[in-house]
Amino acid sequence: MTTFEQIAPQLEHQAIEVPSWAYGNSGTRFKVFGSPGTPRTVEEKIDDAAAVHRFTGLAPKVALHIPWDMVDDFAALARYAQDAGIEIGTINSNTFQDEDYKLGGLTHHDPAVRQKAIDHHLQCIEIMGATGSQDLKIWLADGSNYPGQADMRARQDRLADSLQQIYAQLSGDQRLVLEYKIFEPSFYHTDVPDWGTALVHVQALGERAVVCLDTGHHAPSTNVEFIVTQLLRVGKLGSFDFNSRFYADDDLIVGSADPFQLFRILFEVIRGGGYGPDSDVAFMLDQCHNIEKKIPGQIRSVLNVQEMTARALLVDREALAAAQQAGDVLSAHQIFMDAFYTDVRADLAAWRESRGLPGDPMGAYAASGYQEKIEADRVGGTQMSW
Repeated sequence: MTTFEQIAPQLEHQAIEVPSWAYGNSGTRFKVFGSPGTPRTVEEKIDDAAAVHRFTGLAPKVALHIPWDMVDDFAALARYAQDAGIEIGTINSNTFQDEDYKLGGLTHHDPAVRQKAIDHHLQCIEIMGATGSQDLKIWLADGSNYPGQADMRARQDRLADSLQQIYAQLSGDQRLVLEYKIFEPSFYHTDVPDWGTALVHVQALGERAVVCLDTGHHAPSTNVEFIVTQLLRVGKLGSFDFNSRFYADDDLIVGSADPFQLFRILFEVIRGGGYGPDSDVAFMLDQCHNIEKKIPGQIRSVLNVQEMTARALLVDREALAAAQQAGDVLSAHQIFMDAFYTDVRADLAAWRESRGLPGDPMGAYAASGYQEKIEADRVGGTQMSW
């Protein structure tokens, strides 16, 4: 049986990027709910992200979304983040909130609209250079609502060409990370609906193009950990957008709906070499806290990922391999489930305290007064996510 003491050194490698938009107001299709303490500026989003890292030691980077997080001087914003104790992470593009993109962006039939979308991504690459960001993440709302509305094959050809133009402008160790989503807002077809389509496009681009797997972007009953395994096999799993869902892209706190799925995913990540100092698979949250307080929601989220990572590391892989080789189905399953059912919360609390972190980050945040301070100071904050 693997012990917590044996796996504790591997927990040092955990880093979970938080999204700037998680700290803004967000909601459903019916209502965006305001909340006290909402950031008024990008800098205040960074302050909140830094608070999550300060209480957990798990969130050293914050992702930005352009144009939501536009500033005049991104180099100065990167210095601001460094002074707060974190770094700027992934730069996320946005081609789904402009009137010109009603019928698509990178896939649009009009060359002028397509060029506008391409130019937006080139602007994002400039921001990457100014902030030291490694990843440009692209999620597209492109698609159609009705049969016959669009030429699906032609849209794929235009997408391939647009992505190639963007990829050609990357430099150094910068990566293009292509995200997929089964549906929404397009309901008949989506131009990048699944991991296979994303994989086809990034393989055509080159070694610095990879796939982002959002855990909420799949059909019901999809075996997400199988997709993880396949992408790791071919070296094309670039990053995760961690969240949880009951029905579709719910963007709930990761691990809240199905912690066993999160455990299974992280086990395959670890077994496949996607975790640790030699891996370039990035862990990120993509969540919208519609009714709960934003910072505690992010703290809870990174702690959930850490807990399931620890449990996944506890799987006795030698014993598991032996049982699998012997065809001992029940023993193999029991070894797997024993790790999942192991309660590591007290061990993780002691591990945090040994590193000068609060054993109970949620309780420490509640007692810190930070939430009360921002609610008193930030009058009129909007910084909406959607």
